[in-house]
Amino acid sequence: MFFYRQSAMASAALRDELDCSICLITYTDPVMLRCGHNFCRLCIGRVLDTQDGAGVYSCPECREEYQERPALMRCLALCKLIENILLTPPTQTETGICCTYCVDSAVPAVRSCLHCEASLCDKHLRAHSKSPEHVLSEPSTSLEKRKCSVHKKMLEYYCTEDAACICVYCSAGEHRRHRVVTMDKASEKKKNKLRNVLQKLMKKREETEERVRIVEERRRKSQEKAAGEAERVTALFTDIRRRLDDLEKRVLNEISRQEKEESLSLSALIQQLEIKKDELSRKMRHIEELCNMADPLTVLQEPDTGDLCDPEEEGGDEDTGGHDRQLHDVDDLDVAVISDTFRTLCDIISSIRIYGEGPADILLDVNTADNNLLISDDLKTATRTEEEQNRPETAERFQDYYQVMSSRNFSSGRHYWDVEISRSGEWSVGMCYPSIDRRGDESGIGYNNKSWCMDSNNNQYSVTHDSEEIPLPDNISSDRFRICLDYEAGQLSFYELCDPIRHLHTFTATFTEPLHAALYVEEGSIKILGGGSNWEKPS
Repeated sequence: MFFYRQSAMASAALRDELDCSICLITYTDPVMLRCGHNFCRLCIGRVLDTQDGAGVYSCPECREEYQERPALMRCLALCKLIENILLTPPTQTETGICCTYCVDSAVPAVRSCLHCEASLCDKHLRAHSKSPEHVLSEPSTSLEKRKCSVHKKMLEYYCTEDAACICVYCSAGEHRRHRVVTMDKASEKKKNKLRNVLQKLMKKREETEERVRIVEERRRKSQEKAAGEAERVTALFTDIRRRLDDLEKRVLNEISRQEKEESLSLSALIQQLEIKKDELSRKMRHIEELCNMADPLTVLQEPDTGDLCDPEEEGGDEDTGGHDRQLHDVDDLDVAVISDTFRTLCDIISSIRIYGEGPADILLDVNTADNNLLISDDLKTATRTEEEQNRPETAERFQDYYQVMSSRNFSSGRHYWDVEISRSGEWSVGMCYPSIDRRGDESGIGYNNKSWCMDSNNNQYSVTHDSEEIPLPDNISSDRFRICLDYEAGQLSFYELCDPIRHLHTFTATFTEPLHAALYVEEGSIKILGGGSNWEKPS
């Protein structure tokens, strides 16, 4: 008896150890932190989400701190243990059912007799009747439920048509024409179905876990990219402010310097004019005195009377012209320096790449990529690989062709984008509608009425739309090409990026949906080099 109690206590303690300390129920998809403590993946994920803004993360159990969001490691052994416990029915020591005949002490029952409606320990089980009507089962307190409510006989059979447990009299009565099997056989059949369902659910859960991991990885990369972009933009505008401050100081210093020079020049000119004015005033007074003299002899004997009478004959025109030239020299500020400054400012502004997704930022959408295409971290290169990428199968993913679409689409304007092919082989580049099929023979770009492309098969080039191929010249030698879209004009053109750039073909259509860039790679890789808007057609 002591052994049974100890076993029950140990089993209960084990179940308690399998409870998450956050939600206080049995672990669901248990994961472990570096400190060794275990939690449900969703529980610890929510806790870490609340700590994102604090800049430091900590374990809810031991409070150990992490400077970066800790990685979550799945506990495979713990997952297996939980699955085994959940699939294993409670042991006899955990049922809490005691032997009916042990009245002196509570002894755990190991079996129950449906005929006697009593529970038996090991000792009383050995002495129990072995006759067929004494049906033994797992320990139970509801033995009455094991009997037919009509005939009060043990439920031994299962009617598959009515999905009901019946007794022997029921099988010969109202169920006599029905398909009847033993309860053990029906139970085993149902268990097999449940095991199949369990396997499917476990597989779906593993797929969901993988998707969670992929999404978490994408979120981490998105956060890192956003932080990098924020740092880049901050540095960019810091540099702009510094350059503008330096430019402002240079302009203000130049204006101040010119103002001082002009002020000195004008002061010197005013001083010269004041001297001239005093000289003219002196001569005027002298002439007035001569005019007021009554003695004609004195007037006539005055020397240089002609100069006194006609001041302009002294060269006044030349003096005035000199002053006018000086005044003209200091008339205005030198605006050439200021103009140069504004030109420098325009150069600064034009050199700034406006932040945000521009036409050059054509990125590949991993959610559409075939599982044999490896997409680079910068989402600009697609590489054919023999290794399956194990991405989840979704309705938007290409599955029969090694293809991928861009996340960005174009529904107006003129745009272009350039690609580089890593090696000769079979490949295609072009554009397609988002409604293109993602599986089947007609899902390849160019082989339906929803896509246009340029393709190569062992250096044999052509353009294709709706499965109609048009051969291109054989003398194509470049591994770089440009795709140009004029949406309103309904034109999609392909160029070879050689010197000079060479036009290869132009499709004309009435576009009815937004257009995505699209790639197909049979071998090697294709890289998006960049792009732009408002392009001009090469002459």
